[in-house]
Amino acid sequence: MERDIVEIAFASAVALPADWDQAILLGRIDSGDGPTPVIVRGGRVYDMSRVAPTVADLVASGEFDTNGGTDLGHLDDLHLSPEHGAKIRLLSPIDLQCVKASGVTFAVSALERVIEERARGDASAAVAVRARLEERVGGSIRSVVPGSPEADALKAALIEDGMWSQYLEVAIGPDAEIFTKSPTLSTIGWGGEIGIRSDSTWNNPEPEVVLIVDRDGKTVGAALGNDVNLRDFEGRSALLLGKAKDNNASCSIGPFIRLFDDKFGMDDIRAAEIALTIEGADGYRLDGSSSMDQISRDPEDLVHQAMSEHQYPDGFVLFLGTLFAPTQDRDEPGRGFTHAVGDVVTISNPKLGALVNPVTTSKDAAPWNYGISDLMRNLAGRGLLAHTKKQGA
Repeated sequence: MERDIVEIAFASAVALPADWDQAILLGRIDSGDGPTPVIVRGGRVYDMSRVAPTVADLVASGEFDTNGGTDLGHLDDLHLSPEHGAKIRLLSPIDLQCVKASGVTFAVSALERVIEERARGDASAAVAVRARLEERVGGSIRSVVPGSPEADALKAALIEDGMWSQYLEVAIGPDAEIFTKSPTLSTIGWGGEIGIRSDSTWNNPEPEVVLIVDRDGKTVGAALGNDVNLRDFEGRSALLLGKAKDNNASCSIGPFIRLFDDKFGMDDIRAAEIALTIEGADGYRLDGSSSMDQISRDPEDLVHQAMSEHQYPDGFVLFLGTLFAPTQDRDEPGRGFTHAVGDVVTISNPKLGALVNPVTTSKDAAPWNYGISDLMRNLAGRGLLAHTKKQGA
């Protein structure tokens, strides 16, 4: 059966941060030659491929001025498009970085993960489980500091009550949940179709802040991200996390990375309000939000935990988790929210812009067929690898 393709037009007025004229933005485009790192300053786009052939190299260099770059013109004059075959295609703003994610970092998401587990992935059973769990631990889990003596006391009480869960362990215990979300180069950018498994019946977007971290563990910027989640798969078993999280087109980031400077930094992340809108082809609409000031663990602690006894020579990005957990019914009472093909998801924040993606299935989304070896061959053919500076022994 032929499906409708949702077309979305890029416009800086809605996609870029409200103070875009003061922001330094980092991203990638493809004008036909291959993936190209760009910096956007004052709305103008600079090709930085002769300075550093990849975004990972540019981040490692720590040099974000536009000296040595080629001025391509104003962003709106380039007519960027996410479509394959477009004259200038807008890509995900990351390339060689490892894609990591932290989960269960908000009390509400912790409760929802326990609900999924207790309901065994059955959305119709979630209402009763939610009511009992909220009555028992709703207030205490929101106020407890992970890894504290108070958290240990709550854990002991919940074990005695028969309500302990592996999700509560990472919610209030000393160790955060850190997992690999998506393979290198597989992320979807602004406007690209995001995919849910065709056999999933209970799923949702996860609007998140994504930190960009260099090889030495320094956070250099942030972007918006969608950690697409399959609640039915993970609810059946936490060992199905890979299938719940890592599927074709199941991770989007964009539209650009906003680099940290004297006008934007980690305190802006800590105070960020992330807005979410889902608009269905059937007229359905859902609005939600995620407030970063409600996060249980500080973003810098999550970065530290991600790097504990691990190295990332090309740097990494880290999804920080979400407060958003939709319970609003869509199709029938008691089943909550789940995506439909044709939904358009918009994740936005005044300091980071807006990330927009239509929804399809992972089977119908554009296949991921451009890997690391393809990128290296392309860069070598363009004579760009000679510009790469070795960062370590």
